[in-house]
Order: sequence, then structure tokens, then C-alpha cells
Amino acid sequence: MSTNQQRREAAKRKLERQQARRAQRSARRKKVAATTAGAIVIALVAVVVVACAVNSSPSSPAPPPPPQAAGGRCAYQATPDEPAAKPVSVPTDLNPPADGTVQATMTTSQGVLPITLNRAEAPCTVASFVHLAQAGYFNNTPCHRLVTEGSLKVLQCGDPSGTGSGGPGYTIPDEKPTTLKPGQQGASVYPRGVLAMANTGQPNSGGSQFFLVYADSQLPPDYTVFGTVSEPGIKVLEKVAAAGDDGSLDSSAGGGKPKLPTSIQSVSVAG
Repeated sequence: MSTNQQRREAAKRKLERQQARRAQRSARRKKVAATTAGAIVIALVAVVVVACAVNSSPSSPAPPPPPQAAGGRCAYQATPDEPAAKPVSVPTDLNPPADGTVQATMTTSQGVLPITLNRAEAPCTVASFVHLAQAGYFNNTPCHRLVTEGSLKVLQCGDPSGTGSGGPGYTIPDEKPTTLKPGQQGASVYPRGVLAMANTGQPNSGGSQFFLVYADSQLPPDYTVFGTVSEPGIKVLEKVAAAGDDGSLDSSAGGGKPKLPTSIQSVSVAG
């Protein structure tokens, strides 16, 4: 039989062994926890590094910023609320030549109109007209308005819709004429053979519509003059004017559709 002393010593050794095992288990748990935490941190760092590497990779570049509009003499303005009557782009050359002339040929259903475009007088307007002509914008489009009354003698064209309200989807800066002779009551004389831009009456509102003057006319000097029609072309205009208009336009200037239907078949530009 064990004595009481022996039993106490045995119980003490058993307790010490239990405490040692608990300490070992606690140390292992702490080591595992520390190892796991370290692994999580390493993994997170790796994810960030990989993400940064993907975002900065040459094979996956960030989208470039939108191009900035270049400055220039010709501030063509897009008109999103008034889209082009016929698909065409806005001119991109904002600094076209400002000297010399350009020869163009307007072939209509009533005859051919040789035209000289004057860059020195209106470089932005000439550049726009050439741009539209080369894009085929004027091809197979009607001349929708003829005025034969009073002091205004013009044939107006350049609107593919034929309504008088269509344009190219952009506007042209005004280039007001400086060489016109004064007319009556503050008007100026737009001489026979002049090619000029139509507008809405507001500043910088010209687009694709233009008018061809077949006899001296009086208008405010607010319409850009950008070319002239040669004598054979004026004869074609006089033939259209002689047939008269249908008076269908209810406006202070009068006029209407030409009774002799006239459409532009093509406009070619030399050079």
C-alpha cells in the first residue's frame, strides 16, 4: 500500500505533466496562428502586386484621353441638335490656305456652272465648300428656292432635304464681305455672278446652303461672299429664273421652287 506521502507526490507529478502538455498545445496553437496570419498578409500583398502589374502592363493600356480640339482660324462648330441632312463629317483642317483661288464645276440638270472660289475672301467658307463637294454632299440635291421679285435675284441650293432647313451638321464662322458696294437703306449690292453663303440671320450660322446671284441684288452685308460664277454659268441661272418660281415660300423675301426644276448633279473641284 502506498503511503499518503507517495500518493501526494504521484498526484503532483501528474499535475505537472498535464500543465506541460497544455503549455505545449498552447505554443503550437500560437505558432499555427502566427504562420496563418503571415500567409494571409503575403497573399494579400501578392494580389496587390499582381493587380498593379496587370493594370500597368503594356498589353492592357489605360484608355487614352479624348483628343483636344486644335486651335485654328476656322472654328467649325458641330450642331448635334441639327444633324446633317446627308451624312458628312466636320472639316478637320482649321487653318486652310488664305490666298489664291480654286476652280470648281457645278453640273446641274439645266447646265454647267463654272465657279471660281476665292480663298483670300473667305478661306474657311471655301474650305468647307470644297470639303462638302469632295464628300459628294451636293450630288443629286435640289435647288429649292428661286427669288425673282424686287431687289433680290437669286437661286438657292445646298440643302439635300430640299426643305430649306437642312445643313451639314456644323456651322461656319462668318467671313463678312469687305468689297461690296453700298446699296440703298444700309444694304449692299451683291453683284451679278456672286456666290454667297445663306444663313439663319444669326451670327456664324452658315452651313451648306448657298445662293447664286443672277442679277444685282441688295442685301445686308451679312452674307459671306466666297466665289463667282462665270458668264456661261450665269446664262444657265438666267434660264432658270426666266421660267419663274411657284411662289410657294411664305416669307418676306418671297420666291418659291423653280418652275424649271433644277438640281445639282455633281460638284467637282480642280486639284
